[in-house]
Amino acid sequence: MIVIIAALLLGIVAGLRAMTAPAVLAWAAQLGWVHLDGTALAFMGWKWTPWIFTLLAMGELFTDQLPTTPSRKVPVQFATRVIVGGYCGAALGLAAGVLWAGLIAGVVGAVIGTLGGAAARAGMARAFGSDRPAAIIEDLVAIGGGLAIVCCLGHG
Repeated sequence: MIVIIAALLLGIVAGLRAMTAPAVLAWAAQLGWVHLDGTALAFMGWKWTPWIFTLLAMGELFTDQLPTTPSRKVPVQFATRVIVGGYCGAALGLAAGVLWAGLIAGVVGAVIGTLGGAAARAGMARAFGSDRPAAIIEDLVAIGGGLAIVCCLGHG
């Protein structure tokens, strides 16, 4: 049950910041906190994978601040978050022998994170009178939440 909850939460992270979820998952796999050895997703724990996903996540954090970045609710952005959330959930599920439950939980989490994150950020932006502080808070929640999830898996 813990793995399904973790898959749901990592899906929420993917809904907030799509590349943060696979970045923290790759670090967890490399550190041996998520066991993907011998599976089709074993590459997540390879030496360079966490670094590649971390660079992608950093790029996303930067581009999210640009005024030309499209809404996360447009079809391509939304679909990307759902696919990434499902992928990350599936990876957690695969490691625990509950692939499909992990995938479904990751997809549901990504939908929640995408829609809930957009609403929360819009509310914070109105309260602050600016989107930038809201975006930074969302970045911190995604990064901190993703790290907390995989740390709990590694030490729980």
